Amino acid sequence: MSINLTLLIVMGALYACGIYLILERSLTRVLLGLMLLANATNLLILATGGYAGLAPLYSKEIAAQDYNDPLPQALILTSIVISFAVTAFMLGIIYRTWVLARQDEIQDDVEDRRVAETPSFDAEDDAEIPAETSEFPVATVVAGGREMSAESAAAEEKPGSKNVALGPEGGGK
Repeated sequence: MSINLTLLIVMGALYACGIYLILERSLTRVLLGLMLLANATNLLILATGGYAGLAPLYSKEIAAQDYNDPLPQALILTSIVISFAVTAFMLGIIYRTWVLARQDEIQDDVEDRRVAETPSFDAEDDAEIPAETSEFPVATVVAGGREMSAESAAAEEKPGSKNVALGPEGGGK
């Protein structure tokens, strides 16, 4: 498969411009960025589709390797439909924002500032967890008809444990 360098450069430029526009505060620029990303993705799928071949209509005279793969075309068509739906949704959001606030820029609100100023350490979530986390600690365990401490029972379960003497059939004594 030969790679078209021009197609890859255009695809990279579309991805770069689309990501740059998505990071803006203006909803219109976010919409344009999403449209550029969708078109760059369509070019990516087209580039991975391989050589152009014959239409995928069956004929006995045409060898199987001469046909074109219809899957990338179907994926591109699906991507076009999805990007159209996202574009229509974003246009509705942009219109509603313009009607209500007469502005296109998204502003920080009080909650955004509060979240940005909170420290990343949370005493409850980031505290050290003790070794025993159960409300009902187990001191002794009955296993195989004998009573043993919980620590030795846990050590017996570890791979390579030397606590079990093997019998003739591999079982413990």
